[in-house]
Amino acid sequence: MSRGLNKVMIIGHLGRDPEMRYTPSGRPVTTFPVATSRSWNTVDGERHSETEWFNVVAWGNLAEICKQYLFKGQQVYIEGRLQSRKWDDKEGVKHTAVEIVANEMMMLGERKESGSQNHVDENAPTENESGSDDEFPF
Repeated sequence: MSRGLNKVMIIGHLGRDPEMRYTPSGRPVTTFPVATSRSWNTVDGERHSETEWFNVVAWGNLAEICKQYLFKGQQVYIEGRLQSRKWDDKEGVKHTAVEIVANEMMMLGERKESGSQNHVDENAPTENESGSDDEFPF
């Protein structure tokens, strides 16, 4: 039996603060762009670099955590899957978007409150589920 694999892992910096909204059913969804950069030397010894931007989407508990703890410029590790969407706008113009649907997030580098590193899995228990009211939910 043949199986497929759709897994993406990136480390980059947030291009803006995360934006959270709620679906009509009340499910939270947070979006934010992440920039990754790479550098290389040509055969002539010339240094080149390029930046690639990824749109990231987080759902549920992970969406709430991303909104609360991530900020523009912060370095972050994102793991998830690629998803492409197509739609027509009001004028009938076709649009396509490719985004990373996150299922794990790890804050890297400096945080506003401290310099610790934290890992978040969308399946991790929330604050209320773990029974702790005075610790971060990850």
